[in-house]
Amino acid sequence: MVHFSDHPGADARYRKVWSTPRRAPAHAPRPAPAALRKHIEHSARLTGLDPALLQAVAQVESNLDPAARSPKGALGLMQLMPATAARYGVRNPLDPAANLLGGARYLSDLIRQFDGRLSLALAAYNAGEGAVLRHDGRIPPYAETQAYVPKVLARYAALRGR
Repeated sequence: MVHFSDHPGADARYRKVWSTPRRAPAHAPRPAPAALRKHIEHSARLTGLDPALLQAVAQVESNLDPAARSPKGALGLMQLMPATAARYGVRNPLDPAANLLGGARYLSDLIRQFDGRLSLALAAYNAGEGAVLRHDGRIPPYAETQAYVPKVLARYAALRGR
């Protein structure tokens, strides 16, 4: 007899044999809640970034969850590592306004550092600027980063209506 379940680990006798990826379609990103939208727009205005770009990064990084915490220690909407948060003066990385502004400042600096090449700036946001520099100004060959850059760019294009 064969049994199927959408709840892994329901019984130790069963094993996972197949699953489908769970991801939001790039063509239909959900809009940021109004409370976050005002912080996104404010941070974008202060840093000269497109609000749609900040929202795309926040959606991919944290799914717009201000309380998000990664296993590697990144915190908040923009998933700031503690050292990056400190570098940009973010005292409470779980505060949405502070986190978005710190992440926007970091991304803005990366865009300048990589001469406006958004894909490299996004790769550096994900893997660190040192990783991009060590790979001769290319997107590092890390699976996570290789998937991250096109995902953010697709989300950004969708938010801009392109």
